[in-house]
Amino acid sequence: MESRSSSFALTAACGIALTVGSMTLIGSDQLSAAQTETSFSRDVLPILKANCASCHQPGGEGYEKSGVDLTNYKGVMKGTKFGAMVVPGDPDASNLVLLIEWRTQDAIHMPHGRGQLPIKLRETIHRWVQEGAKNN
Repeated sequence: MESRSSSFALTAACGIALTVGSMTLIGSDQLSAAQTETSFSRDVLPILKANCASCHQPGGEGYEKSGVDLTNYKGVMKGTKFGAMVVPGDPDASNLVLLIEWRTQDAIHMPHGRGQLPIKLRETIHRWVQEGAKNN
């Protein structure tokens, strides 16, 4: 029995998929990819709620001017009355990224009237869009 435990530990440590009965254990490389994927609900939404939602929600000044609701995935993906905010897979074509990275006219930098978001927060949103802007 000790030999099986040692083999299992060695196999799991090497990142090789192993099937035990009807259960398949995934390799460590697959686990790492799943853990590093940027999540809308875990990573992006808290940034938007803390820095954008006070204006960009129904009744807010930013919502009244642009029509964008940044309080949920559906609102982010719906965009504004002027067009899309996010182009999945293409941060350079995504207005959300352009606005928070201050690659627009000064008058429309976001968050409006405040300093630029910290680089880590901007990178998180950029990465989420680049990874396909999934509702995860």
